[in-house]
Amino acid sequence: MALAAMAPNDDGQAVVDAIGTALSGLDDLPELPVPEHVERFEAVHTALTNALSKADNLLSGTSGNGS
Repeated sequence: MALAAMAPNDDGQAVVDAIGTALSGLDDLPELPVPEHVERFEAVHTALTNALSKADNLLSGTSGNGS
């Protein structure tokens, strides 16, 4: 679930894709034994945290023209 590096002109699609990939980690949750759910949730949480960090970096880089 690695995020691609974002170029200065990136429209954020890498972040959207990373979020989708992270959430897809929950698709087979019903088939997993309950004790394995925690590990899966933690992996998804980490991936979403990373995606949000990338989104913040993207926004701060593109919206710094006025404030």
